[in-house]
Amino acid sequence: MKKILILSANPTNTNKLRLDEEVREIQAGLERARSREQFEIITKWAVRPDDLRRGLLDHEPEIVHFSGHGAGNQGLVLENNAGQMQLVSTESLARLFKLFKDKIECVLLNACYSKAQAEAIYQHIDCVVGMNQEIGDRAAIEFAVGFYDALGANRSYEDAYEFGCSAIELESIPEFLTPVLKSRNNSSKVFTQEQLKQNLVKNTQKMPIITLEDPEGQVPLESDFYVERPPIEVDSYETILKPGALIRVKAPRQMGKTSLMTRILDHANQQDHQIAALNFQSADAEFLSSLDKFLQWFCASITYELNLPDKLEDYWKGILGSKNKCTNYFQRYLLSEINSPITLALDEVDEVFKHPEIANDFFGLLRSWHERAKNETAWKKLRLVIVHSKEVYIPLNINQSPFNVGLPIELPELNLAQVQELVLRHGLNWIDSEVEQLMLLVGGHPYLVRVALYQIARGRMTLAKLKQVASMEEGPYSDHLRRHLLNLQEDEQLLTAVKRVVISDASVDVGTTEAFKLRSMGLVKFQGNEVMPLCNLYRQYFLERLGVN
Repeated sequence: MKKILILSANPTNTNKLRLDEEVREIQAGLERARSREQFEIITKWAVRPDDLRRGLLDHEPEIVHFSGHGAGNQGLVLENNAGQMQLVSTESLARLFKLFKDKIECVLLNACYSKAQAEAIYQHIDCVVGMNQEIGDRAAIEFAVGFYDALGANRSYEDAYEFGCSAIELESIPEFLTPVLKSRNNSSKVFTQEQLKQNLVKNTQKMPIITLEDPEGQVPLESDFYVERPPIEVDSYETILKPGALIRVKAPRQMGKTSLMTRILDHANQQDHQIAALNFQSADAEFLSSLDKFLQWFCASITYELNLPDKLEDYWKGILGSKNKCTNYFQRYLLSEINSPITLALDEVDEVFKHPEIANDFFGLLRSWHERAKNETAWKKLRLVIVHSKEVYIPLNINQSPFNVGLPIELPELNLAQVQELVLRHGLNWIDSEVEQLMLLVGGHPYLVRVALYQIARGRMTLAKLKQVASMEEGPYSDHLRRHLLNLQEDEQLLTAVKRVVISDASVDVGTTEAFKLRSMGLVKFQGNEVMPLCNLYRQYFLERLGVN
């Protein structure tokens, strides 16, 4: 009889997973298998590092199955004594499994971004499965069911892996290439992603049906086209659950700020927070004419988002200043009325930067609330997420600015592996050189990548055609590029800086202010203190439009 040790961990400050369903489906599948008497399932929940070590010692399993969260190269996510997240490093996992190399036959890491741990453990264990990207609940469960159904039918670990991938694909879930296998038991087969793709296409009648999404705007919560950028999501989800938390998300437009903000709010909501989101682009001009009107609009908008009755008249009277009235409204009404934590997301705060007479007082107010949360129980309930694109050029006192406290997040471009994942999710059967050509054209800019893949997946153009027309008016980026050009033409210094950047074959120094402004627009990337075009698309377009030789 082979023992299967299933270890599950879903800390309270991480996304809730359907781990109970996964274990139940595994058990049900093995119970109906013809070789069910050959397996014994042992489950361990809310696993801490000590539980992992003791579980291996006490039960000496042949198969170890981990269900939970991964954090890429940082390790796997277990729990601490308080039920919160505790990372176990890749190196320590490999060292632990080395002690059981003569007993354990197979390790299955059913967790996002666990490929790094799989490769490390494979140094000592002959068969290991990990995940090369994020994997959703449905895909993780389907893979586990397919894997153990095959084991229950006396198939090899290698066959079980293939059955797991096929189970995902048969459900038309575009993550069938996410699991990766490292095995010494079948030396004739090298399980590269490209070969897996070829095998799966060859053994099935058709590719899964892909429901494409328009790449405009934020990526919906349920979308298959949101790609995580570790450790950003894990850090955000952990931080937002802390009393008085403040998260600052900064990135150029269309880099995924609002999509991340929405997922932070969703995570907070799953942990029973009351949530409210406010986009400052929705503020009418009249409310930006004075601090008093602005703070009344702010309070009323948050009240509406929290589904509470408006009580501004009760608090907006007397000789107290606007900031004190706003603070009292929050402390004595909103924070008092709601017993659970309140997560407040402020999107497009760049709009406030345009009004320094309001910005100084408003951002100073947010900083004061964050400071009060360190000592005052009522304010510990308030969690803030501040989202912006531009650098903060308004003169804020260092002790009154919310932009130098809390968790800073600057969204990076997608890397090669993440772009490859998006290619697969669009149902495209590309080789590595095609992915590299796309990245040479548009870099890892999420919006530019998704527009390209959407157009190609819809059959509207080929990659070769995209390269030909990308910078032209007939291309899919015309509106995006024209908007950038119009913004540059309003600032002569930025226009001059862009000309210097695109004409040079190397990175150039255009001055600190211009460099950061161009980075805020998403047009350049830093190389030390110098900048260069974010991608060839921008270089080509501005060379043509600005008449630079």
